[in-house]
Amino acid sequence: MRPKFFISLIFLFLFSFYLQASYLLIPMDDAQKNHLKAYGLAFYSLQQDVEVNWLLNYRGGSFMIKYIKQLEDELQIRGISYEIIPDAKSVAILSEISNPERNMDVVKLLKAPKIAVYSPDGKQPWDDAVTLVLTYAEIPYEVIYDREVIQGELPLYDWLHLHHEDFTGQYGRFYGNYRNHAWYQDQVSRSEAMAAELGFKKVSQLKLGVAEEIKKFTAGGGFLFSMCSGTDSYDIALAASEIDICESMFDGDGTTSNYNSKLNFDNTFAFKDFTLKTNPMEYEFSNIDATPIHNKTPQERDLFTLFEFSAKWDPVPTMLCQNHSQIVKGFMGQTTAYDKRFIKSDVLIMGENKALNSARYIHGKFGNGTWTFYGGHDPEDYQHYVGDPPTDLNLHPNSPGYRLILNNVLFPAAKKKKQKT
Repeated sequence: MRPKFFISLIFLFLFSFYLQASYLLIPMDDAQKNHLKAYGLAFYSLQQDVEVNWLLNYRGGSFMIKYIKQLEDELQIRGISYEIIPDAKSVAILSEISNPERNMDVVKLLKAPKIAVYSPDGKQPWDDAVTLVLTYAEIPYEVIYDREVIQGELPLYDWLHLHHEDFTGQYGRFYGNYRNHAWYQDQVSRSEAMAAELGFKKVSQLKLGVAEEIKKFTAGGGFLFSMCSGTDSYDIALAASEIDICESMFDGDGTTSNYNSKLNFDNTFAFKDFTLKTNPMEYEFSNIDATPIHNKTPQERDLFTLFEFSAKWDPVPTMLCQNHSQIVKGFMGQTTAYDKRFIKSDVLIMGENKALNSARYIHGKFGNGTWTFYGGHDPEDYQHYVGDPPTDLNLHPNSPGYRLILNNVLFPAAKKKKQKT
């Protein structure tokens, strides 16, 4: 009878533990075996109308969620590390976080944001890191492009990502190397047809119209996130709204004379005092881009450091910088990083390579909304060339560089007023 007695005791102990097990703790430090899918689980919880506590600076920005068997099943299916903790443990964690001497805080995530990715219909000869990680993390999104933007659909969404894009109408400055390639010619044809359909005389005018709609979206309270050339080309388009910076091979006519002296930096989000490249054969928009200096830097030294912000006083940048590593591997792109000389003084730099005087990760407010720019093309492919295969994120489930993207995805779900614990 003794074996049965001990088995019964064990069963009662486990049953008692599960009765007390009130929370799921999803650690986001080095104990997590799949950081990227953990964001997807947090997003899934919000879709089920289950609040998520984002524990800023606690074990790498962990998530704590009320225990629900359905969520535990999802954690197991998705291969995400988690702990089941009793209510007393959750109270102890919140007490530790609330200590004024600890740089931690709790942000409640309340509602899954509706996500849009600005991307063309036709297949492109490169991949977009944001769509790769959204798909891998199992976070749903909708693809929109020029037609939807011009027709006023942006207010239907909370969060917008700008595809690897050129808002200046110069087709990514690929003319010098790729003008005879089928994909480039197809891009030109599609863009010209879209401009005509939507009532614009030139592609550059269409792209400016799109940029202006995105500006309205942000001013109205939208969350804008952009990477690579979608960042500086956006600001360049806004600065050049009253002039023509496109050579004849791009729009069929000439440029405004001495156009570099006529840029309006009051119109831009992030950058000022920059100079545009005037050679249309050059694969570069302006001197905003710090690619030249990064090209001269050995890969092992091409890193950037995330700033540490006050979780209790600066929750927004703290959320955007949550990570299990403060030092992140650099990665190249058409726009790799930003020369700090051309960043406006009110822009918040969140990640930089101090030795190179370049910023990688920047943030700001505009109207009632916010924007975040992230330099580089693919956080796990140091030099991603046109035509290269997409990155397999199954090989990089703990990528600190990709985590920064997903911080931005969850950011709109945060309760605007700070949650006191």
